[in-house]
Amino acid sequence: MQLSDTIDKYRIDKWLFAARFFKTRSLAAEAIDRGRVTVNGQRIKPAKVLAIGDRLTIRINNFQYDIEVLDLSNIRGSATVAQQLYRETEESRKQRELQAARLKAQPQPFYTKGRPTKRDRRNIERFISNHNE
Repeated sequence: MQLSDTIDKYRIDKWLFAARFFKTRSLAAEAIDRGRVTVNGQRIKPAKVLAIGDRLTIRINNFQYDIEVLDLSNIRGSATVAQQLYRETEESRKQRELQAARLKAQPQPFYTKGRPTKRDRRNIERFISNHNE
């Protein structure tokens, strides 16, 4: 048995999945390929080997996480176990809270599910007739 067989390799895409930043490993790999994840300020590939102390910047939708790797794991566990794998910077946490507040303050976009049903049409007609009187 060689020494390299006993040392575990912690790929960044597997670690991001284990740390619960992404629901699947393929989503993590896709985010890495698109440049939404950087290690120590550098773009990487999904097979990059991660080390304790690395600084990650992760962009998911409108939010950005700046974290430091505290522990390594390839196994997805519970949320409490996943949170012990990293530490988010205080500045990053404050920025995410600010962004969440900004998004919440914006009006919700109008959403329609398609053609109105008979029930919807009756409600619309009732609404229009009550406001035209």
